Amino acid sequence: MKKSLFLACLALLVSFLPPLLRRDAVPAAAEAAPAAAESVPEAAVSVPAGRRIRVLIGERAVEMELEDYLQGVVAAEMPASFEPEALKAQAVAARTYALYCAAAGKHGEADVCTDPGCCQAWQDEAALREKWGADYERNCEKLRQAAAETAGAYLSYEGRPVFAAFHASSAGATEDCGRVWSPLPYLVSVPSPESAETVPGYVSELACAPLDLRDVLLSACPEADFTGPPESWIGPLTRDGSGRVESLELGGVVFSGVRLRSLFSLRSTAFTLAYTDGYFVFTVTGHGHGVGMSQYGAEVMAAQGADYAQILAHYYPGTVLIR
Repeated sequence: MKKSLFLACLALLVSFLPPLLRRDAVPAAAEAAPAAAESVPEAAVSVPAGRRIRVLIGERAVEMELEDYLQGVVAAEMPASFEPEALKAQAVAARTYALYCAAAGKHGEADVCTDPGCCQAWQDEAALREKWGADYERNCEKLRQAAAETAGAYLSYEGRPVFAAFHASSAGATEDCGRVWSPLPYLVSVPSPESAETVPGYVSELACAPLDLRDVLLSACPEADFTGPPESWIGPLTRDGSGRVESLELGGVVFSGVRLRSLFSLRSTAFTLAYTDGYFVFTVTGHGHGVGMSQYGAEVMAAQGADYAQILAHYYPGTVLIR
């Protein structure tokens, strides 16, 4: 019963979050672990005009032109209101990720899927017409232009398409890939310029009653000890180089920041936890795992005059932009 109340409260909190941050600004590719890099060919990939891609939509593999597919990905992954150069950076990242998945062969007969928890989000014409309404034609033209002006472009490292992870927003710096998945030389922590002034809902909070927090943690780790007063449950906290929580001791058990983010559906691992006025309060900054390109960071960089190649070089250092 207590856990049900906690989940109900959590659902209520999420219902009040800005829509962009609930779905459009939560990159799907960034939440999936990379496929084995050794399965990607050594030579640079050729992306000819009119290249087709097999997209797994539900249980059916549908063949479409890569550039048409990308418009549906960018529309699903980034607000169409963003700067043109940010949309171009997103188009290249999405194209790169699709090529990475296709080379890795993770879906057998299909190259990539539309499951946000596995590959990249994608929306078809009907979904976009419903989402955009009267702005459909204008937004479609903007996305067509972003795809067309970067046609065939992708990021390469040592001749292979890279795992072009991206996320909604960072807390001052992106995360090193090795803190979330396996380390990759081009996915290291770099500064990111977004702030509370440029990102809606940049800081979020989640309040938990002591018994709710205890029940969630005991379900994951039965050996935790919560016999003392609630204020004694919080132990030492360590942060990594990007400022995110590396580990936090709760009930005498050390939990990773990634595990706590999953258990409590936190927006990111850049959080603090305090016990105040009878509640445990998570205060969270940014949105997403933090690896690779920050979408709101890209938007700020574009607004400050950076082009898409500069944005990509910043967030994926050491990669080569193949055009």
